[in-house]
Amino acid sequence: MNNQNIPPSTPPQKAKKSSIDYGALWQSINKRRKLFYKVLGITFVVSCIIALSIPKTYTCEVMLAPELSTTSSRSSLSALAASFGMKIGTGAMGNEALFPTLYPDLMNSVDFKTSLFPVKVHKLDSTRVMTYYDYLLDEQARPWWTAAIFGIVEGIVELMPVDSAKFALANKKEVDPFRLTKKQASIVKSLEKKIVCDVDKKTMVITIRVTDQDPWIAATMADSVKERLQDFITEYRTHKARKDLDYNKKIYVEAKRDYDKARQLYATFADANQDVVLQSVRMKQQELENELQLKYNVYSQVSLQLQAAQAKVQEETPAFTTLESATVPIKATAPKRKRIVFVFLFLAFAVTAARSFNKDGLLKPLLGLS
Repeated sequence: MNNQNIPPSTPPQKAKKSSIDYGALWQSINKRRKLFYKVLGITFVVSCIIALSIPKTYTCEVMLAPELSTTSSRSSLSALAASFGMKIGTGAMGNEALFPTLYPDLMNSVDFKTSLFPVKVHKLDSTRVMTYYDYLLDEQARPWWTAAIFGIVEGIVELMPVDSAKFALANKKEVDPFRLTKKQASIVKSLEKKIVCDVDKKTMVITIRVTDQDPWIAATMADSVKERLQDFITEYRTHKARKDLDYNKKIYVEAKRDYDKARQLYATFADANQDVVLQSVRMKQQELENELQLKYNVYSQVSLQLQAAQAKVQEETPAFTTLESATVPIKATAPKRKRIVFVFLFLAFAVTAARSFNKDGLLKPLLGLS
């Protein structure tokens, strides 16, 4: 056989060796193990102090399933109104201006947050009742470093001359959403993280989370936020229907008063002229009887319209299904103290090891630098 056309076999390439000398890295660490023990020991103590200084926070979660406007529900209302001689449009869900996806924006509004300030609360281990605003203003625990900074700043502010008008404005207790004080604005800002609302766009399930340093207050405020959100939505959805109901009540009272007056006038005239056969008297009695019948027809029609307006208010009132009620949380959700200590130890080890490798000339090869 002719083997001249067979190319010579190429020798297999050797696997490229790693340029990192792990033995040298270990020797560098082992050589300075006392430094590592010292740094990690101090870091462990400091990280424990920091982790223990951060106040615990508890989270309470509430879940709601709101009733959405549908064409079928409105068509049933239209059928009822039609029986009373009224016409109501059967708009679909698209006519609903306050859709559940807008609820988070609603809860982030200043008006909604300031409406929570007067809510009465008390701590888990105390019976002293206070407003939620006073609790957020005076009862919030801070880490020692934050408290020290605030103390220094407050001390400097107290030494500065103060304008009496500005001082009175800054310390007013009345809450005006149009013009908040600095303290009130800071508390409103803090509620963005304390009270969170999420809406599942597929199921439209509303999830309300309230985070607080006290578990009892977290559960209390979660229930209060749920109730206030329901009240606001009910107020919005039934606003037009309630205005119509008030108007129908007003004209119902007027129609009933006119009917009673006409009935009393007819009865009085009929009793006074029972034996009179004059044509003029009979014509007057007939006129009063026709007037009475007209007033009765108006009164009857208005009464039906009032019933329809009452039915419309009931129809427009939304129903909420509570999927998860507020309960006092048992375990704290933050801070993650073990994670804090681990992160501090990892960073301390990494920095110390980098300095050790740099002294032994191992850092640049480790980083792939020439």
